[in-house]
Amino acid sequence: MNSNKKETTIVAFCCLYCAYAAADLAGSMRLQYPSNIRIVRTPCTGRLEVEYFLKAFENGADGVIIAGCEEGSCHFKEGNLVAKRRVNYARKLLAESGLEMERLRMVNVSAANARLLVDHLQKMAETIQKLGPSALNKAKRQNQQEIRS
Repeated sequence: MNSNKKETTIVAFCCLYCAYAAADLAGSMRLQYPSNIRIVRTPCTGRLEVEYFLKAFENGADGVIIAGCEEGSCHFKEGNLVAKRRVNYARKLLAESGLEMERLRMVNVSAANARLLVDHLQKMAETIQKLGPSALNKAKRQNQQEIRS
């Protein structure tokens, strides 16, 4: 296992009705996703504000993935479409701040498609592994080392 994979953390915001159910099904099917992924259950991805994504990065995440219902199948009608717009806006903010847009991603899965969710999580982990720890985390570590010195 690559050392970067251990050093990085990915936060996955998963909607309760589809993506979180798919993650639960993945566990029942004994499908494994990378251990550096932390799943956060949310009632609907449409309830997530841009600040949540940015706060995840600020608190040490190297990547954030938002997993919602399939388009047209949201239990709250348009929640996943709202989330998609917010993710696209947040990706632009990341790019303007010097972080790679690829660190934030939105995917859509059904509750019955655990394999697809695991595939998305693995692809995200591969992307973050290639990018390495975020610049925010590198700066934090450097500041902590300077304080200790």
